[in-house]
Amino acid sequence: MEHYVYIVQCSDDTLYTGYTTDVKRRIKEHNQGRGAKYTRGRGPVRLCHTEEYTTRSQAQRREYVIKQLTRQQKLKLIKGELDE
Repeated sequence: MEHYVYIVQCSDDTLYTGYTTDVKRRIKEHNQGRGAKYTRGRGPVRLCHTEEYTTRSQAQRREYVIKQLTRQQKLKLIKGELDE
């Protein structure tokens, strides 16, 4: 099973980072208002970035790291310009 970390851009131009095992399903949930509490009322969301991991713990550790980044750093990550 694959594990993913993803970043979506909300309709209010904010960024949300999450974890899932099925990106397509999760984006659909966000856009139906059944996703994370943060994204409810901020839809529709647009997928901007994904990263794939082999274990849940790897993906969730990466999710935590990304959530600590500033907005500018997240935008650079999305563009592929962030040095890790």
